[in-house]
Amino acid sequence: MRPDGRGETESLYFDYPYFEPPQQRGELAEPTPVAIVGAGPVGLTAALQLASEGIRSVVFDNKPTFNDGSRAICISRSSLAILDRLGVAAPFLEKSLGWTTGQSFYRGQKILEFKMPDGADEKFRPMYNLQQQYIEAFLWQAVAAHPLIQTRWQSEVVGIDRPGKIALRVSDPAGSYEIKADWCLACDGARSPIRKMRGKRLKGENFEGRYVIADIRADIDFPTIRRALFDPACRPGGTVLIHRQPDDIWRIDYQLRDEESEADAVLEQNVRASVQAVLDETGYSGTWDLEWWSIYSANTLALDDYRDGRVFFVGDSAHIVPIFGVRGLNNGLADAVNIGWKLGWVLQGRAGEALLDTYSPERRGATLDVFANASKSARFMTPSTHGWRLMRDAALSLALRHSFAGEFANPRQMVPYSYTESAAVRSDAGGLKAGPAPGEHLPELRLGDGFLSDHLGPGFTLLCFDAALASAVEARNIEGLSAFALPVSLQASERIAHEPGAAYLVRPDLYVAARWSRATPDEVASTFAELTFRKGNQL
Repeated sequence: MRPDGRGETESLYFDYPYFEPPQQRGELAEPTPVAIVGAGPVGLTAALQLASEGIRSVVFDNKPTFNDGSRAICISRSSLAILDRLGVAAPFLEKSLGWTTGQSFYRGQKILEFKMPDGADEKFRPMYNLQQQYIEAFLWQAVAAHPLIQTRWQSEVVGIDRPGKIALRVSDPAGSYEIKADWCLACDGARSPIRKMRGKRLKGENFEGRYVIADIRADIDFPTIRRALFDPACRPGGTVLIHRQPDDIWRIDYQLRDEESEADAVLEQNVRASVQAVLDETGYSGTWDLEWWSIYSANTLALDDYRDGRVFFVGDSAHIVPIFGVRGLNNGLADAVNIGWKLGWVLQGRAGEALLDTYSPERRGATLDVFANASKSARFMTPSTHGWRLMRDAALSLALRHSFAGEFANPRQMVPYSYTESAAVRSDAGGLKAGPAPGEHLPELRLGDGFLSDHLGPGFTLLCFDAALASAVEARNIEGLSAFALPVSLQASERIAHEPGAAYLVRPDLYVAARWSRATPDEVASTFAELTFRKGNQL
């Protein structure tokens, strides 16, 4: 929602582009390897990941521009690593605001200050604040410049059939047509039309708490940290979250009281009054402008299976997670990369189709892990029962006197999920006492003037301390597999195994697929073939 008199694409700080529907009608029905429904951050990331694997795609979106309002605002370290791998991180780093610290207050007194892990070995900060308009704009710039990606705006997918391959029925202002695709990625959001067309339902838990999310422009001299206010004077009994964004934009989330109706809460005069009360609480007495607002309630909902034949559900079409801990967008980007590299490898003939069967178990497992942490945060932020509220308030009161109790207010920011049970990961044979296990995300390491991730190949990469092993693997010229000999100096790092023969096989999405205390070229090659589901494990 926007203030009276402001158009849907008008903004205090962001110039929305206007995209015309396809003008050249002759080639609209030409088949495509992959159809992507939804040109939000998840759909655009999936298209870029597929393009990095050499796969052509067509992206459909029924809007003429980017999503309105800032919506998601936090990008995690692991998501920046994704963007970096895709070669698009530069504008994100230039525009965003990095942060490491959060503070929680109870009735005006600070009860917690947490710092997310950070250090010289990290290429990126734990979190970055950036409005979703910019996220979409920067991704779109890369998509528009890529010859393998075609985006069709004002193009609504109104039907989907599966007569062997996918057949999409598309409607735009100039007419309708049908296009066939080998595969479809449904990246069309929480209200996914594709999900409804396929007869799929999200299942899970709905939480009681409701929030108004408002973005304002104000020249507030506060650092870039996360602030959480419990039972503040401006919202007795409720909670308030405050985040700084670029362009002097501030995100203010405030909880509605049980007796407040949503219809009244979103009236502009009531939003302005509530925001002013929050600003008064923080001590800010300057002027401010209202940019955008909406209403939100926390849910933990997911599909039972993220795959329906040749259709894959990605991002919010597959799952909806609470905002607490900034997991929504980041979880969706991880989905996009996971299915993107796997589908790309299958279409290029580098992997067997069984690799696609690992998408849903891996990413649904990640969602359930997010649910476990986000549900704790949601119950603490918005207690759903009288009993939960009593326990929450008791913990907050205790935190005024004892610092350990303040940890109950820790939002548990998102960290990468471990795919330890995945069929696309080899069970750990043991032998290494340190370093990432199979299924875990590869840690970053400072390496000379750069970082370890700078030396990873576009496909699978063998990392090892044995230069002879690295040379032998490279000499085999196995498509999709490269090797890099780690410098002996890294053996002192606590982030990686110290043994001279230690070796790690890293997937394109930066997860460890296998590791050895000592490996041979034959073992590496056979494991690579096994984890990419080659027929008979043949290379």
